[in-house]
Amino acid sequence: MIIADRKPLEEIQDMVKECDKVMLVGCKGCVTVCNAGGLKEVQILASILRIARKKEGRPLEVEEKMLERQCDPEYIEQLRDSYDQYDAVLSMACGVGPQFLSEAYPSQRFFPTVNTKFMGGAVQHGIWEERCAGCGTCVIHLFDGLCPIARCSKSIQHGPCGGSADGKCEVSPEIECIWDSIVRKKMEQGRLDDLRKYREAKDWRTARDGGPRKSIREELVQ
Repeated sequence: MIIADRKPLEEIQDMVKECDKVMLVGCKGCVTVCNAGGLKEVQILASILRIARKKEGRPLEVEEKMLERQCDPEYIEQLRDSYDQYDAVLSMACGVGPQFLSEAYPSQRFFPTVNTKFMGGAVQHGIWEERCAGCGTCVIHLFDGLCPIARCSKSIQHGPCGGSADGKCEVSPEIECIWDSIVRKKMEQGRLDDLRKYREAKDWRTARDGGPRKSIREELVQ
């Protein structure tokens, strides 16, 4: 799941300072699950923007809209009859949303209202942690299902560094040393020798280092 947080109100207000009428578009995907851009968040932000501008003596008209997803052209198409009726459109989706909207409707201005942070999951109610770096070639089977790329502060793949202590990372005592967990799990399973095997360096061309990526499902391409 993509995790995002809403941008500071001051930053959003600055985006629309010259606008009199805007559309605020939420997404029913990841940002709904992580409570950053779902229906509730759209309603709250819309109310805040209206109240703030009313206090300034120059009202802001805010239209609220929800899309199933903002990363899919068929749902973005639902805005075709109305997108140009506003001074700007604010997206509460992850960073993909406003880009898809901007590409579909190049004559309009689209602003992001959330900061996209990482791919992760809920470890408890209201708390999400990073679990995947989207590096393109998954290697967690080599580390008993734990990812040293996303979960090690240095993305070390060939063993722990010398900076951790008591199972915590030197970057912060709140960060688990994932290599401590990997080694302990291997020891408990009697497979520590797995980590002594020579492995070639990862080919980072499958990650962002190889440029913007594309995934093609030939059976779905028309």
